[in-house]
Amino acid sequence: MQKESKKLASAREVFDVYWANTRQYGLLLGAIGGGLILMQVATLSAPLFMRQFFNLLATHNPDAATLHTLTTLLILTGLMYLLNWIGHRLEGWSTMIMQARVMADLLDSAFGYLIKHSHNFFISRFAGSLTHRVNKFSKAYESLFDTVIRSFFPTFLFVTGAIVVLSFRSPILGLGLLVWVVLFVTFQIWVSLLRQPLRVARAEADTHVTGALADAVSNQSTILQFSGEKHEQQIFRRVVEKWRAITLRSWFADEYIWMTVGIFMIGIEIALLYGAVQLWSQGRVTIGDFILIQAYLLTTFNRLVSINRELRRFYDAFADASEMVGILKTPHEVSDKSNAKKLKVSTGEVWFDDVSFYFNKQTRILNRFNLKIDSGERIALVGPSGAGKSTVTKLLLRMFDVQEGAIKIGGTDISKVTQESLREVVAFVPQEPVLFHRTLMENIRYGRRDATDEEVIAAAKQAHCHEFISKLPETYNTFVGERGVKLSGGERQRVAIARALLKNSPILVLDEATSSLDSESESLIQDALETLMQGKTVVVIAHRLSTIMKMDRIIVVEAGSIAAQGTHLELVNQDGLYRKLWSIQAGGFIGDGHKPKGDNDEEINAEEDDEEEELAGDEKPQ
Repeated sequence: MQKESKKLASAREVFDVYWANTRQYGLLLGAIGGGLILMQVATLSAPLFMRQFFNLLATHNPDAATLHTLTTLLILTGLMYLLNWIGHRLEGWSTMIMQARVMADLLDSAFGYLIKHSHNFFISRFAGSLTHRVNKFSKAYESLFDTVIRSFFPTFLFVTGAIVVLSFRSPILGLGLLVWVVLFVTFQIWVSLLRQPLRVARAEADTHVTGALADAVSNQSTILQFSGEKHEQQIFRRVVEKWRAITLRSWFADEYIWMTVGIFMIGIEIALLYGAVQLWSQGRVTIGDFILIQAYLLTTFNRLVSINRELRRFYDAFADASEMVGILKTPHEVSDKSNAKKLKVSTGEVWFDDVSFYFNKQTRILNRFNLKIDSGERIALVGPSGAGKSTVTKLLLRMFDVQEGAIKIGGTDISKVTQESLREVVAFVPQEPVLFHRTLMENIRYGRRDATDEEVIAAAKQAHCHEFISKLPETYNTFVGERGVKLSGGERQRVAIARALLKNSPILVLDEATSSLDSESESLIQDALETLMQGKTVVVIAHRLSTIMKMDRIIVVEAGSIAAQGTHLELVNQDGLYRKLWSIQAGGFIGDGHKPKGDNDEEINAEEDDEEEELAGDEKPQ
């Protein structure tokens, strides 16, 4: 089983993903680029007019012609400011529209790819961390786009223009600014690359804080039951302390960079103005040129200082994005073949043909497992914990792929059909159903999402959950809480059964579907299940053997293989594992059953399968 990858996506992979979602909005990109160019042209032109304005003030008398020229220059300067305003509006509106669309696309595509990862993928990771990564992935796009398109690009245009204009006035001034800009930008990139590991570590620490918080919140009831508040506080405090330490190191690194940037700024301003004074003394520049130089320097300083801030934002966003892109670049462990077709079921026959399943050669969970289930046959899988019973159903639903052999439904290898069509023909009722934090109507309708309200209510009545639902203040519009925590275990189980009733698939899998019910509810549900099972191929995982006495065939699974099979009466009178399991359970019979000689009188419920832990191995969520 894979561990959560620590490898982050490369810069190229991040930009490829973002560019693929951006380029489809070419018209908006063009409008953004046009607005930015308009802004830089206006910003560069305004100081040129002001240069002439101050030269006239310094060298001419205030006659009518001079006043007319000064007024014209002021109007032209005002027009440049207006042009800048228009460019800002064009760029701003276009950016807002495009970013909102792309960010929505990114959220949609990230969710679509993430949710298709295998069961194995999710049981090794914190749900809170995955949620955090999806959110950061979308927000990082906004930061990266603003940094590159709204900061780097316009700064490049302006600084290039400023160097060109100053070069026309004096090649020495233009060259001086060019050399300084190259040194400054090189320094910024160099220190940012040195600091990038700190940013990555900070992003990971941020994700760990979210994961630890989500883990504690989702297990709040366990914390209360075991008086674990102080213990969990200590665990969370250790995670936060790691975050604090790495964040402080990152901030100190920024402060050192700002110290150096300040020296750069002081140096270039004094150097260029000193050079301009020398040129002025030689009559090669005018007073207006000082205005031009100062205007360009101040704007260049502001732009390059913002570049320093934006570089920090850029690398933080990149670190955030690379976590999710890494997941997007992780191939799905279980995926449809390129030529996969929809499964068409003409018969509910299920065949496990020499199936072996393992995560490593030393610990096989199923070993050359062979089982053929006729269409309409009802079988039960029994055996000790860890025998492989739950694995059989997970493989049937293709939550994992087998390493050897094949699983066939109606003669079709399930690895060659789409997962969606496979799961449409199998209805599954787990031992501990998990519900969405949605209404009861929505949770039951999930079995068949086009079902009418009347059909949903009819299924609820069959599953005997209409009784408790009708007593709720909001009845079917009642929200059930995260994972259905507002309902009792038995109520959740009945909702899950109602969902399966509504789905009405030809193959039904029940994982001890009555384990959470009281005796009265269990009797009612058994009637509903009897109706549900009519005409279907049924696979029941049984921990409580008294619930499967009427099955057509009972399969005894031990160490990943079939140890025995037959009816209840056949197996209970054989000297084998089934008789041993039966001998420690008694009572709770459904209908007319056979109680063999020597049974105990007390009922002991078998423990829930621990195969999920086997599948996960010794790994912990990252």
